[in-house]
Amino acid sequence: MKEGPSGSAIRSLIPSHRELLRSKAGVVMWPPPGAREKGFVSWAACLGNMEGAMELRHLRYFVAVAEEGSLTLAAEKRLHTAQPSLSRQIRDLEYEVGVQLMTRSVHGIELTAAGKALLDHARLALAQVDAAVEAARRAAQPARKTFAIGFQTGHEMNWLPRAMNVLRDELKDIHVTISSDYSPDLAEALVRGRLDVAFLRVEPAFDLCYEVVDHEPMIVLMPSDHRLTSREAIHPRELAGEIFIGGSNKATVLRAVTEDYLRRSGLDIKLDHGVDNLAMAMSLVASTRGLALMPAYAKNLLPWSVVSRPLEGEAPTIDLAVGYSKSNTSPILKLFVSRVDELIVRVSKKPGEPSDESEGNAEGRRGSE
Repeated sequence: MKEGPSGSAIRSLIPSHRELLRSKAGVVMWPPPGAREKGFVSWAACLGNMEGAMELRHLRYFVAVAEEGSLTLAAEKRLHTAQPSLSRQIRDLEYEVGVQLMTRSVHGIELTAAGKALLDHARLALAQVDAAVEAARRAAQPARKTFAIGFQTGHEMNWLPRAMNVLRDELKDIHVTISSDYSPDLAEALVRGRLDVAFLRVEPAFDLCYEVVDHEPMIVLMPSDHRLTSREAIHPRELAGEIFIGGSNKATVLRAVTEDYLRRSGLDIKLDHGVDNLAMAMSLVASTRGLALMPAYAKNLLPWSVVSRPLEGEAPTIDLAVGYSKSNTSPILKLFVSRVDELIVRVSKKPGEPSDESEGNAEGRRGSE
């Protein structure tokens, strides 16, 4: 029995869907009269696979590879699949789209102009699908009131008690879930409907509503035996000549605040190590003996090997905000947002101490809207 045509042969021989949709006078007959079909793969199935076969998994694979910058890392860390299989999925996606989306370079996988254009739309499409699934699941249990709160890792100790106090009258009737994550991941969870509200940075890449509740000063982290530990405060020029650690491309808000401060201070300091989060920053400070500019809440989480010092003069600040999705219609969220002013107090306030900054911070928040 003759072997059927190979996949590449099929693609070179089968007419496009445009040809198949011509008028009757010019219709192309496919398969040709007398052509033989293999028992387990019909010609119709082949056509179906090659026309309109893009699936959500193709977009998930594409986004994972784009974010990791490596087929191997995306396959092992994110997708838990074999790298050759992932490569085939990406090739299939490129075939469906009709353009090259990625190229290999010495730096790993890089997106083409077409790939960059697809990435934003792919993320949005996946986010909308996840939000739809979450909405359907919630609708299936309409009697159960839940409220999901997220905190940027390290901020729970200051803000969780206050968040619970805001909901004090509703706690007996609702189920509150608490999670901790890094700011960009919290923003994504809000967009996807997995969280109702989160304490995070004002992430510019996400279409969310924000209410600023604190302006955190930046401080300098250094090894506990560094020469600058003898100083009570660090002048920005002392950062020159040191290994410098700052926010990565993922930590866009931290990176922007740091770069703006260095520029205003007249310093041309290049980033030696970019970090996604505070844990990475502390590890690199201890291991490379470098200096890092981080928000002041880091002081509550430092290991013995890392210490902090304030910046001399007017230190830059980074905003902490309550974020939520404008499409979220939860009545509990509406109540929480209406009471945000109750949250705006000095983080270091001692029990019983008057909230003398509440009014000023509230005015700052409204001015940012």
